[in-house]
Amino acid sequence: MDFWERYRAIDGRDPRFDGQFVTAVRSTGIYCRPSCPARTPKASNVTFYETSAAAHEAGYRACKRCLPEAVPGTPAWNVRSDVAGRAMRLINDGVINREGVDGLALRLGYSTRHLNRILGTELGAGPLALARASRAQTARTLLVSTSMKLADVAFAAGFNSVRQFNDTITEVFALTPSALRATAAARASAPAKVATDHHVRKGSGTSLRLNLPYRKPYDPGIFSFLAARAIPGVEAATANSYSRMIHLPRSTAAFTVSYGSPGNGSEGIGSDGNGSVGNLALRVDTLDLRDLPVLLSRVRRLFDLDADPVAIDDVLRRDPRLEQAVMAVPGIRVPGAIDPQELLVRAMIGQQITVSAARTALGRLCAAGTALEPAQGVQDQQSGSIERLFPTAAQIAASGAGLLNGPRRRIESLFGAARAMAAGGLDFGYGDDLPGLRSKLLPLPGVGPWTVGYVAMRVIAAPDIFLDNDAAVRNGVRRLVEESADTAVGPTGSSEARSQDFREVSPWRSYATMHLWRAAAAKAAGAI
Repeated sequence: MDFWERYRAIDGRDPRFDGQFVTAVRSTGIYCRPSCPARTPKASNVTFYETSAAAHEAGYRACKRCLPEAVPGTPAWNVRSDVAGRAMRLINDGVINREGVDGLALRLGYSTRHLNRILGTELGAGPLALARASRAQTARTLLVSTSMKLADVAFAAGFNSVRQFNDTITEVFALTPSALRATAAARASAPAKVATDHHVRKGSGTSLRLNLPYRKPYDPGIFSFLAARAIPGVEAATANSYSRMIHLPRSTAAFTVSYGSPGNGSEGIGSDGNGSVGNLALRVDTLDLRDLPVLLSRVRRLFDLDADPVAIDDVLRRDPRLEQAVMAVPGIRVPGAIDPQELLVRAMIGQQITVSAARTALGRLCAAGTALEPAQGVQDQQSGSIERLFPTAAQIAASGAGLLNGPRRRIESLFGAARAMAAGGLDFGYGDDLPGLRSKLLPLPGVGPWTVGYVAMRVIAAPDIFLDNDAAVRNGVRRLVEESADTAVGPTGSSEARSQDFREVSPWRSYATMHLWRAAAAKAAGAI
């Protein structure tokens, strides 16, 4: 977007652009979200920044009226595969908190000096400033939504000391932490307001409940996608909830995400469209507070909460085959990955077999995972119980032999990949781009283009993956062609032609794939 496109967005107070850039006003010294209800400033006084960190570095403070930190993240970090986009994905995953700027630079393959130069040019702020802004955003959420002690908030947000926390909050928001917390009651109807359910259980860590901001419309069908693939005993899922325990850098954590009725204005931001509008709530238990930013980032990736559904749907409707599907299901999302290594294992087991068969095989494999004590597990009469963790690559390599049935070569390929991940020879994750991911995964025995494409969709949120050799995708295309009044636009036979047909909806073919999978599932259900 150029200057005047952004200026028209803030003049129209369009909430779809919240989180995608911030507006800094020289005459007031503050920066706002695009939908800020304040009077539109003169264009001559406005500077647009890609990130709030860049506004902080330029000496601006956050608006107390529109709360620019209380919005979904920018979708650019999932769309962009350049160094800046990859760096932001890793920063949001807490890499700087754990490994410092040197660790971030090493993961990206650049020197620290050159990385600072790239991010300063592209985003207006260096890696430390970007991480600091991320910590400030997490801290603000906890301050206004929980009763946690200020010291706990400081360390949960990723600060190294209470003093650093106090200085940052005061500088960014022009309020002390205590004063910022005092604003919560006055803003009970603002989109930033989240449910308050915080306490500390003796011997089990912290438990809290937060509402997750997103851009609407939001299609809750992602819960059904996860439920169909949920491994009994490891995950518990229904059409509106998803629970599990995961490994985090410092701890394991149990979490539940649920989709419910709208409330307190916290359900999402943006144009209503025709989609469902509800409240996405996150409940977290048994968590080391220092892992909270990592968990929040991964849950947001799992449920694709930073996407811009209006922009995506506008492009998908260009294909006549998808037009009716998009109208019926606006705001479809692409599920992410809570753990990259786990996702590769699931993809390798799931290739060339049905979802049900893959679920059964994964259930057997998970016997190698860590069993939970009764007090640690999650019990839910509706969705089931959580009894163990998904096994790590090391556990699969050490104890997984004999748990799987099927072709010997396929099983050997899986355990070869597990051994490589456990030994550190295969290292991939949120900071990879698509060419890098292909170069790491394709040489593995038993890994082909489908597996790499599926991993790219879910781990690095690659938006333009079209799995044209996937059987469910082909079935979905046939179903949509049958439902379309203009069958002449259907596939011409070859997989290459099908892929070319969907290039019109680039760069959002991953979302087209989700519509096709849904159409195929509906057709199978109808046949039964």
